Amino acid sequence: MRKIKHGRLSSGCADSCCLKLEELSVKLEGDSILEDVSFHLHCGEIVALIGPNGAGKSTLFRSILGQISGYKGKITFSPAGGPAIRLDGGPVSGARPLVGYVPQAPSFDRGDPVSVLDFFTAATARWPVWLPVPAKYRARAAACLARVHGEDLLDRPMGGLSGGQLQRVLLALALEPVPHILILDEPLSGVDIEGEQQLLDMLDELRTQYDLSIFLSTHDFATLGRFADKVILLNRRVLRAGPPDEVLSSREFHETFHLRMGKGGAQ
Repeated sequence: MRKIKHGRLSSGCADSCCLKLEELSVKLEGDSILEDVSFHLHCGEIVALIGPNGAGKSTLFRSILGQISGYKGKITFSPAGGPAIRLDGGPVSGARPLVGYVPQAPSFDRGDPVSVLDFFTAATARWPVWLPVPAKYRARAAACLARVHGEDLLDRPMGGLSGGQLQRVLLALALEPVPHILILDEPLSGVDIEGEQQLLDMLDELRTQYDLSIFLSTHDFATLGRFADKVILLNRRVLRAGPPDEVLSSREFHETFHLRMGKGGAQ
């Protein structure tokens, strides 16, 4: 597992690139969805979010993405050595950081003729899918797919992609332009074992190459120790946060999922 290369983290977030949530609380239609959620994500760090269904994971992602307003608390982003930037548009100087988002993989009709090139160009250039794609847009799509080693997928039909291949395409789209923070919602869902390992290796490569904060949700607890620097166990509140082994072997994890994992292994 790679050490975070920014700043003097032993003294907090001084001199480091950091996404910080402080006492975030969200109510929707009168129901409390998140309560006093606080944690940090540093650039170059992969953080996994786990929790039962209904824990508030999607609401947390939407809050960071700016899709939910009126919450209590603060969400700020601090570039390395720079001033804090409020993601809710509060009175803090600086431009809002770019946040890339990979949703849970959508399904496509196996007979759908739309190609990866058509899909990518429609999303990035708003070019109609029924018109021939200009060479400049084809070159752009190929360059973006190259970031995820997916150049060979350019002319494949979207409906013919495997789960892992579809994740590559969605990831390439989220990286155009390269964001400061990358959020992935259940990226391992529907991906076979080989594709899962390829995706995890790719995320490690991307966070190193682009110094990204990568924040993802997952229900695949067995893989956490292979890729995550930190795990956050959420159920409306942060129940536990720390290294994978520490969280998986904790009382809070056992009480939430009725599993015993971590250093002692699953029981």
